[in-house]
Amino acid sequence: MAEYTRPHSLMPTPTGYCPGCLHPLATKLVAEAIEELGQNDNALNVISVGCSALNFFSWRGDMIGAAHGRAPAVATGIKRSQPDRLVFTYQGDGDLAAIGFAEIMSAANRGENFTVVFANNQTYGMTGGQMAPTTLIGQKTTTTRYGRDPKTTGYPLKMCELISTLEAPVFVARYALNSPKGVLDARKGIKKAFRMQLEGKGFTFIELLTNCPTNWGLAPLDTLEYMNTNTIPYFKPGVYKDVEAAK
Repeated sequence: MAEYTRPHSLMPTPTGYCPGCLHPLATKLVAEAIEELGQNDNALNVISVGCSALNFFSWRGDMIGAAHGRAPAVATGIKRSQPDRLVFTYQGDGDLAAIGFAEIMSAANRGENFTVVFANNQTYGMTGGQMAPTTLIGQKTTTTRYGRDPKTTGYPLKMCELISTLEAPVFVARYALNSPKGVLDARKGIKKAFRMQLEGKGFTFIELLTNCPTNWGLAPLDTLEYMNTNTIPYFKPGVYKDVEAAK
């Protein structure tokens, strides 16, 4: 009987994330996909500003830090200069969909051959729980005390839907990490995105719906139900573009 072991890409140290946060699970799924593809020594993790920066303390392997929102630009330079590397960014919603919106859309539109792993918990988790571009309508944050009002702040951005309208991306998918099925689907999706990159097919984008017990003001178990009731109905999981399936 096979015994589960920690993926080589993860250090045997605590993650530093808040109790109940799904970021460590997302990181583990990425590490498992890398290991299954035999890319432990070839993968390069581009880490941007935010909760994702805690990967610096738990990731074993090549890493490089990027300025806030600029991970896609850094990944572009690395992948173009080292095309055989497995290059991926790991970004939160404030980083990717706000200050980095132009960067992510431009890289996707150019069809850069790297992978983006996008953790969407609808808040600025690292800097105090402010409203993010993905904060839901009516969701309370430190900057929307009475709930997000679309009349003044617009609507939550649906990044998978936006990116899938572009010509160049080859695989765009969203998964929710609050259920076993969602986790297993996400694991397969991440592995597929990495494989397609290694085969030189182009830009791949994986969105992972996560939680934030601290800034949502909920117990960890309650955040999972909140995701079922609120997050998932708006950010619907699924594959939004797959050039392999279209053939």
